[in-house]
Amino acid sequence: MATTSEESAARSSAWIAEDIAAAIAAHKLPPGTKLREEALSRVYSVSRTKIRAALLSLSKDKLINIIPDKGAFVSQPTESEARDIFAARRIIEAALAREFIARAKASDYKTLERHLKSERNALSGRNSKVRSQLLGDFHVLIAQVAGNQVLTEILQELIARSSLITMLYQSDQDAVCSSDEHAEFLDAAKEGKVEKAVRLVVDHLHHVEAALQFEPTVGDGKRDLVAALLGS
Repeated sequence: MATTSEESAARSSAWIAEDIAAAIAAHKLPPGTKLREEALSRVYSVSRTKIRAALLSLSKDKLINIIPDKGAFVSQPTESEARDIFAARRIIEAALAREFIARAKASDYKTLERHLKSERNALSGRNSKVRSQLLGDFHVLIAQVAGNQVLTEILQELIARSSLITMLYQSDQDAVCSSDEHAEFLDAAKEGKVEKAVRLVVDHLHHVEAALQFEPTVGDGKRDLVAALLGS
């Protein structure tokens, strides 16, 4: 990762944060990895001040946790937390699916169909962060059409947390399955098959949860930051 002095000077904390986020999304930095300021400063050839600003930005997005007197670590949602989040989503989204079908207009279906195309485009790439966000946004769009603002806000928080979980623990193939299941729900909703659509939503969330891989697949989760970023 050798760089010129001009390239290093041009690197903003926002650019560094995005690069680290991409490394997390690509599983180069597994959950629990410690992000050492000194190591990052060497890798990006910038001051530790810029590194701290980048880490703060990442912490606001919940991608890392900053623990006083210990340092910054890649977020590591627990399996128990994930189970609780998906259980709550199933309860809320079953109710919202019914409301969606009762309220949805032709324009709403067109919006969701366009969103499905965006999902497919993201699935053809390798950015799991964007992929997870789009897959989560599909559910938010359904909630917004359903029209319950309180439930929508609760769901947005749950989806933000589950999107992080899927980014860290979901495989590419399981993400494709999620998008297929979104399309199946939309087809059932269009046909007015309420019970089938509700069942599809609940089954979909069960499938996503069951496919999560909490066992580390890259190293042991304790790789040095420099080695992880350099792919060694």
